[in-house]
Amino acid sequence: MNPMTLSPKKLFLLDGLGAFSTAFLIGVVLTAFNGYFGMPLNILNTLALIALFFACYSIFCFFFIGANWQPFLRIIAIANLLYCCLTIALVIYFYAQLTFLGVSYFLLEIVVICGLVFIELRFANKHQRDG
Repeated sequence: MNPMTLSPKKLFLLDGLGAFSTAFLIGVVLTAFNGYFGMPLNILNTLALIALFFACYSIFCFFFIGANWQPFLRIIAIANLLYCCLTIALVIYFYAQLTFLGVSYFLLEIVVICGLVFIELRFANKHQRDG
């Protein structure tokens, strides 16, 4: 997939669906099988709520943001990056409690989200120069 062929609408939709997926995985799957992951339930619930908020923001942008979309895309990209920083800090803090599967899940999530952040910021910057 070439990130430069995406539209802002598609990026917001992709971000929103990804955040909903994260909220579901963390809030439902990881909490239900917490013994296999090791992250405390209150932390999982907090991460899931943050992801749900990001999903709502991105879906709102998908439906309602028009021509001035760049600042809104930058906001969610930076928010996603901060979420990754929080997740890294939590993995470090709770490392002794986490299982291999738990560490693997969160590291994979960080890699995927950081890839999306890179695409979002590159897209917003390219279109700011072009427009």
